[in-house]
Amino acid sequence: MVPESSQADERAKIKVLLADDHPAFREGLSRLLGEEAAVQVVGVAADGAEAVSMAHRLIPDVVVMDVSMPVINGVEATRQIKAGCPNTAVLILSAYEYESYIISAIEAGAAAYLMKTVSMAELVGAIRAVYAGETVLNGQAARKVFSRLSSAGPAVSGKSSQRLQQRELEILRQAARGLSNKGIASGLEVSERTVQTHLMNIFRKLGVGSRTEAVLRALREGWITPDDLP
Repeated sequence: MVPESSQADERAKIKVLLADDHPAFREGLSRLLGEEAAVQVVGVAADGAEAVSMAHRLIPDVVVMDVSMPVINGVEATRQIKAGCPNTAVLILSAYEYESYIISAIEAGAAAYLMKTVSMAELVGAIRAVYAGETVLNGQAARKVFSRLSSAGPAVSGKSSQRLQQRELEILRQAARGLSNKGIASGLEVSERTVQTHLMNIFRKLGVGSRTEAVLRALREGWITPDDLP
């Protein structure tokens, strides 16, 4: 019989699904993440289609996904995972830093885009961040991506913005600048927990699973404009 404390520890861990087509990298990353106290690797997929199927079955908290994958590429797999599991965060871990890849991944619903050269500490920190609803892009990249996406089509006439309170819109504007929850809290002189609560309310109201999706929705609706980006 498993002790109750052990069961509680397992529930507290961030459940992660890994998806990468290189066996050595996939197995090595799975082993290293398995040694992290905050992470539980619940599955490993070798291609995009398998990643989608396993995500829909296991409902992980975070999917760590390569962008270049057989059968279904990482961008399309991300789109399908987010469609079926909106509360699952997708973290792209790639060998390619092409702007087109980053934009496509974020547009598909990815909450983070990191290079495979990151340290294990940085990766685990990013997993924690996307699990908390944050976007993991450096400030310059975030502004560039959101600015590019905001100009992809005409803004909607601000309809439904009354669903969000003024403070919630302000937090989305700060998120669009690439600030972390801690950075937003500092700028607005509120606690980080207050920012997290506002973000969760925003996600619920907009039917999204991450701050990236919320910011993109706000840009497309016209609640945030390119002028809000520094």
